[in-house]
Amino acid sequence: MTERRVLAPTSRSGPPAPAKRPRVHYAWVVAAVSLLVLLGSAGFRSTPSLMMDALHNEFGWSLGTISSATSVNLTLYGLTAPFAAALMDRFGVRLVVVCALLTISVGAGLTMLMREPWQLVLCWGVLVGLGSGSMAGAFATTITGRWFQAGQGLVTGVLTAAGAAGNLVFLPVGAWLVEQHGWRSAVVVVSLAASAVAVPVLLLMRERPADVGLLPYGATEAPPAPVAEGRALTRSLKVLRDAARTRAFWLLAGSFAICGATTAGLVGTHFIPAAHDHGMPVTTAASLLALIGVFDVVGTVASGWFTDRVDSRLLLIVYYGLRGLSLLLLPQLMAGTLQPPILAFVIFYGLDWVATVPPTVALCRRHFGEDAPIVFGWVLAAHQIGAAVVAGLAGLARDALGDYDLTWYGAGGLCAVAVGLCLALRTGRTDRAVPALP
Repeated sequence: MTERRVLAPTSRSGPPAPAKRPRVHYAWVVAAVSLLVLLGSAGFRSTPSLMMDALHNEFGWSLGTISSATSVNLTLYGLTAPFAAALMDRFGVRLVVVCALLTISVGAGLTMLMREPWQLVLCWGVLVGLGSGSMAGAFATTITGRWFQAGQGLVTGVLTAAGAAGNLVFLPVGAWLVEQHGWRSAVVVVSLAASAVAVPVLLLMRERPADVGLLPYGATEAPPAPVAEGRALTRSLKVLRDAARTRAFWLLAGSFAICGATTAGLVGTHFIPAAHDHGMPVTTAASLLALIGVFDVVGTVASGWFTDRVDSRLLLIVYYGLRGLSLLLLPQLMAGTLQPPILAFVIFYGLDWVATVPPTVALCRRHFGEDAPIVFGWVLAAHQIGAAVVAGLAGLARDALGDYDLTWYGAGGLCAVAVGLCLALRTGRTDRAVPALP
């Protein structure tokens, strides 16, 4: 984590003297700020699952109606990501992230005034979806691509795990707030927290290592100067057009759509109400979902470490296969009280929650090079569209059938399809070699 010392400009009176630099490379400061942003973003996104029963009881809205707002949120979360990556290239990471956080703050705050379902869709679906999408996986990919050459997989895993850690912190607190003080108290906390996170971004975030006179962490030579391209919309669509002509893009997008369907769309949105259907208190169910986050931190960081050392395609095949198995077993594990079988599911499934992200990012880098952040943004859009579709369908299935069993079995089958898509991926061009972390 120490900086490589650089030489100060030469003088006429003698040889160049080494410039004094802090011991900690500034890349780690940027990574820490990014971690805080992603922690907060994850906590903000987790709130709707806590509010479903409360909104149903207060307004009489069906779970399908409430889930529609979550579907819009997840869709916009995904569709915003590729444009956000291009906007970061055009206008800077700091400006885009601060605007995104303030958009979340406004959207969550306005939710307190809603009286109709369309207002929930507008506030939590559109505004919070746009804001959180601007800090999606493309943000982490941009940061790691600019600031790190060594250990990109590991840092990507750590930043991805921030999503799980955000749930770990916020879900139990949010559930307690909803139960003790009503759902409005939770949205107030989200609104204030989003504004507070913007402060360290303004003070500490820098765009590129060159802005502070450094090379990327682990680099031995300066990267090529960024090429200023036209409008963000034009560039995002151009990258999509080029990527869509390749087999790899569609296989990655399809498998990642299934990833979203079987995580954020189903478990992230409906695990709490599904457990509540079996008599489990909301606070207990929320704690279990947060516990999934604990093991997800471990699993995703480990996945980042493995991604630097193991074939990413093989990792994805293993991850999707194990996830499908756990979801097929879940209907038999649900109970009204905390039992060892459901704890076993939480541990097993949690290790696999978003472990797919580091190898998927690595495959995007392998196949698409410098366009990888924007390509991953489009792949993430597929992830969120898959999540949105299943979030809505699962709510409708629950209203029609009275339980979630069919959705769990269907999700297990989808994971088998994802395994097939990953098997069809070719090796592609070789990743640029990078030195390992010391």
